[in-house]
Amino acid sequence: MPHLHPTRRGALQILAAGVASAALPAFAQWPDRSIKIIVTFPPGGSSDVLARVMAEQLAKKLGQPVVVDNKPGAGGTIGGAQVSSSTADGYTLMLSNTTPIALGPFTLDKQPYDPVTGFTHVAYLGAAPLVIMASKQSGLKSYADLEAMARKEGHLDFGSGGPGSIGHIHGELLKKITGLNMVHVPYRGGAPMSTDLIANTIPVGIDVITSYVPFFKSGQLVPLAATGAQRSPLMPDVPTMVELHQPKLVLENFFGLSGPAKLPTDVATRLNAACNEVLVMPEIQKKLTELGIVAKPESVAAFNGFVKEQVDVLGPTVKAAGIKL
Repeated sequence: MPHLHPTRRGALQILAAGVASAALPAFAQWPDRSIKIIVTFPPGGSSDVLARVMAEQLAKKLGQPVVVDNKPGAGGTIGGAQVSSSTADGYTLMLSNTTPIALGPFTLDKQPYDPVTGFTHVAYLGAAPLVIMASKQSGLKSYADLEAMARKEGHLDFGSGGPGSIGHIHGELLKKITGLNMVHVPYRGGAPMSTDLIANTIPVGIDVITSYVPFFKSGQLVPLAATGAQRSPLMPDVPTMVELHQPKLVLENFFGLSGPAKLPTDVATRLNAACNEVLVMPEIQKKLTELGIVAKPESVAAFNGFVKEQVDVLGPTVKAAGIKL
């Protein structure tokens, strides 16, 4: 066997390593550094809480830190635009939901991204209804009371988690369908809105149920109606909009994990599998139930199909209602 000069031997070893590396599937070493999940709303809301629950578990599954970065504003489209324009390498993701995907982009004159083709929608995490709620001091005890007060006073203020948020959109649809004169009061997230609701600075708020159950249990806030197709297990005594003869006001907030368009298939598949493994963990299902979220594990293809359906239905609805940021 011929003796190789050390320099030539080293070169051949490097070449062999390169060939072996090239033979590996694309992104086989992913992830090899921390992953960021952008939340399109401030800390404390339903998206933020869910993102932090998932981040903790995904870090264990993937073997790398998963950090949450809040980028609120413009109906979730600021954070959405950042993710859509990011490198499709699996290191920048978004806790997607109904607002930045199916609502917010359609409230702007120029859409900052295509909510269907501008992303790879990786995993469906679950869905939660909204709740129309009132401060205890307002004296409102039912949805019928809300309509009566709005008609008697000539107007009624309602708060939401921000301009273009799902609560804002639902309030605008409620106005359009019922003819009530309701004035939108935007907040930077659900936490400051709940503070003002409890203080009766505003009489009514509309938001995803997640953060408000403790206030209902303590009696500080009064749930008037839920916007899901069925009653929420967290509010079994609260009627739905269907029961209140307003089927066009049924609206749920879906939650998912999305990345930029053209995310490598193997990365999307691995993320989807990791998310689905987390969603069936008993302790996580218990946590999601406490948040009012019903877990819904799906394949990547099924989730992308669901998103397209949501956009096709809700986008035109927002435009027809003339809702603008």
